[in-house]
Amino acid sequence: MTETEYPLIHAGKVRRLYGLPDPAQLLMVATDAISAYDFVLTTPIPDKGVILTQMSLWWFEQLRDVVDNHVVWGSRLDGEPGPYPIPADWVGRTIVAEKLEMLPVECIARGYITGSGWAEYQRSQTVTGIPLPAGLRHADKLPEPIFTPSTKAELGLHDENISYDALVELVGADTAAQLKDLTLTVFTRASQIAEERGIILADTKFEFGRRPDGVIVIADEVLTPDSSRFWDAAHYAPGAQVPSFDKQYVRDWLTGDSGWDKAGTTPPPPLPDAVVAATRARYVEAYHRLTGRSDIN
Repeated sequence: MTETEYPLIHAGKVRRLYGLPDPAQLLMVATDAISAYDFVLTTPIPDKGVILTQMSLWWFEQLRDVVDNHVVWGSRLDGEPGPYPIPADWVGRTIVAEKLEMLPVECIARGYITGSGWAEYQRSQTVTGIPLPAGLRHADKLPEPIFTPSTKAELGLHDENISYDALVELVGADTAAQLKDLTLTVFTRASQIAEERGIILADTKFEFGRRPDGVIVIADEVLTPDSSRFWDAAHYAPGAQVPSFDKQYVRDWLTGDSGWDKAGTTPPPPLPDAVVAATRARYVEAYHRLTGRSDIN
């Protein structure tokens, strides 16, 4: 079995989607690519695709009583055969998924103020236009989680934050209300699970799709270091930078030691071996601490 025996439907920043004999299903394969600031970097992170897939499969199971998901079959690390043969290098990084009508929005939940939200708050005391209390420090916990949707941009373009009213115009009032409720409910449950394992879920983004019967389910990936900001609870201190288990380390290197100008047009430089190793270590630790598994080292 070779990759070319499945027709490539779509190549994203990290994942590739392939067609299957069953037109209601597709094959989703996570690569080791890493993206930052709307660029796919030239340097992969070893085992990243396996970590993303195995962590997503674990989270989908933890959240099944809150929201259903698109997984038909997930490739396990032991190579147990699935409904379709896959190449050896796809083992552990492949999901057979339902083909859904994907909703054209990133559903973002924020429980703490950081990242672009912190930058906006310093200017206007808002996050994506939502007013927040005065006097918040960087990394402060918000009074309650907030829902801040954005558009889904094509490769090389930037996602744009949108208001809830704009979301209603985009998907309709009923669907917008469902997306907000699902996003905040899943975020709250996931935050509790992570906290039990010594990790703070600062923020995350979800993608949802609609089945032919109209039911909305969670899809793509969920609660990985690519889509989430995970902080070490043992070292959490508001007002300071918090050690994280996600790709913030890569972002910080790009905008710091690398000398790269993210406002320019030049693509980011290759990652040094030390940055690759440190990034991989953060992904592996997040996987170990959250899932309790040690099958990736």
